[in-house]
Order: sequence, then C-alpha cells, then structure tokens
Amino acid sequence: MVSILLRAETKKNEQRAALTPQYAKVLLDNGFDVTIERSEASIFDDSEYEKVGCKLVPAGSWRNAPKETYIIGLKELPENDNSPLIHQHIMFAHCFKQQAGWKDVLGRFKRGNGTLLDLEFLQDKNGRRVAAFGYFAGFSGCAVGALTWALQQVSDKPIQKYPRINPYPNQDALVKDIKTKLQVAIKKAGRVPKVMVMGALGRCGTGACDMAKLLGIPESNIMRWDRNETARGGPFKEILEADIFVNCIYLSKPIPPFLTKEMLDGERNLSVIVDVSCDATNPHNPIPVYNYCTTFDDPCIVLKTKNSKPCDIISIDHLPTLLPREASEQFVHDLLPSLLQLKSREEARVWTDAEKLYIHKVYSMGNASKL
Repeated sequence: MVSILLRAETKKNEQRAALTPQYAKVLLDNGFDVTIERSEASIFDDSEYEKVGCKLVPAGSWRNAPKETYIIGLKELPENDNSPLIHQHIMFAHCFKQQAGWKDVLGRFKRGNGTLLDLEFLQDKNGRRVAAFGYFAGFSGCAVGALTWALQQVSDKPIQKYPRINPYPNQDALVKDIKTKLQVAIKKAGRVPKVMVMGALGRCGTGACDMAKLLGIPESNIMRWDRNETARGGPFKEILEADIFVNCIYLSKPIPPFLTKEMLDGERNLSVIVDVSCDATNPHNPIPVYNYCTTFDDPCIVLKTKNSKPCDIISIDHLPTLLPREASEQFVHDLLPSLLQLKSREEARVWTDAEKLYIHKVYSMGNASKL
C-alpha cells in the first residue's frame, strides 16, 4: 500500500494545502493510506479530513513516519533545521535554479538518502507542468498590484509601510473588495490605471489579465506582452508607460533585464511592480532592482529613486494563498492523476523524470562531495 502524509505548512500566512479533503478521499478510495497532520493555519479544517476517513496526527509527525512514506507539502520545510532527510518529499523546494540556500536543501536529501520530487518540475509528455498555481498567482498578483496603486492614489503623502494583506474566503469577496477600493482611487486620480502583464499568454499571465478585466480595467488599458514583444531583449522602456507592471514569466534561462534602477530614476508612470515570478535571489533575476521577497504582513518594498513618484514592489512568493481554498482545489485536481500513478512509480514517466532531475541536480553542483 502506498502511504502519503500531508505535512502541516509552517511558512507564515500559508493557508493552502497540497492535498485537499475532496481528493484525499479519492486516494483513499483507490487504496492509498492517507495521513494528515493537524494544522491551525490551513484553510481546510481538520474535521474536513476526518469526515472523509483520513487519519490525523500532530504537526511535525512526518519526521518519524516510516521511511517509505511520501511526504507531501507545498512550501519550504521548517527553518533552522539541517537534519538529514530520509523520506521521499513531494514539494516546491525552490532549489533547482540555484536560489538562495539551494546547496543546503539538496545536501539534506543527499545525507539522508532521501529523494526530492519537486512539484515545480513534474511535467507531462509535452513538457508542460502537470499542476501549477500559476493562474491564481497571476490573478492574486494583479489584485494586490491594483490595491497598492489604489492606496498610493488616496494617500496624502508617500506610504512608507503598507498594511497587512489578509487572504479572502473566495474569489467574489476578493474582486468586490479590490474593485471598490480601486473605484475610489480612480475617482481621486481622474484616470484608470494602465496595467502591463509580462508573459500574458501563460497560465500566470492569463490570471493577471482576467483579474484586470474583473476589476473593470478596459482592454485598452491592459498591455499584454509575451515572447513576440520581448524577442528583441530588454530593457524595455515601454514598461515605464504602465502604472502597474505584473511580471508573470517563468525564468528558465538567463535573459537581459526587463528594467533597471536607472530607468526608475527617470520620467515614468510606473509606480507599482508586482513580481509574481519572485526570482529575487536568482542570479538572473530580470527585475534586478530588489533582492528579497516580501510577505503578506509587509507586502511592499518601497524603493528609493531619484524620481519623486513612488515605486513599490510586491514580491510575495506565495500569492495564491490570497485565495487558499480555490487555489488548492484547482492545484490538487490537476495533480491527482500523477498522485494516483505513485502506485506504479517505477513505470510512471512523470515520477521517473522527476527523480532523474533530482539526481542530476545533486551531482551537477560545483563540488558535490562537500555536501
């Protein structure tokens, strides 16, 4: 019997889940053993899992689970822990593109003879990700960008610290709240903001454009850029014409920067940058004007430029948790077929490819012996 344990998320403000009650039941009905760690943070109540027949255990129990158990989660493992990892972890580890601390993460797996099956790199036969939060990341990112622009317009002086952002119970509540605030700001500013979405044809960009339309921003004020528009290589002065720039690209190789700090010092309409991609610690970050991620508690980096106009950056690396229930349900719906294939993992290409990639990343580091 295949055993899966859903670990409780420990990242602050993370309310999503890598396995929802609805789809946990599907796994149970297909002969899986499903264990759920209790969580006070999750949008899903413990009772929802109990009702479908899952076994519940205290948070942190994954460390003592049988070695063959698959440990599934979304965000990073608890901080300040460098112990070896013996299990097979299914998660977003954020270490395959040489992000900050990547060697430390991979080193834990190597020392414990565990395996990292990274959710970001599970792909179908066409090379497309089998499951992604991209749509809700772009959707939420555009919402937060619009909220930030609205706050800028109604404030009588430059904002030094923006208020905390709280997750919403559903999409309708999110759209209604942001749209109301945006309408007040538009009335005061005397104009509708212009939004540029970079990577507009992808899942993430589609989500951003959909949110812009739901907020009442006319199509003429939505600048949709994708590969054709960026083929010549950055920087792109056109970004400065927008009020809100939403970056939704998936960075897979080094590219020229989209904009520079010097560009922000000059004349511009741009006052809000939403880096949904959040490659802040990636050496090839295409928005090299900041170097750390923001949070729901402190959502904006207030940039200091030579221009008196504000320029604030949102770089929250788990934006979909703004709509935790809907984002989780969609993600797990798409992931489910692959989870069911864990019964025959050795024959399932999606999992064998993921393991091969993990092995490649471990042994292609500069000096793997130092791990």
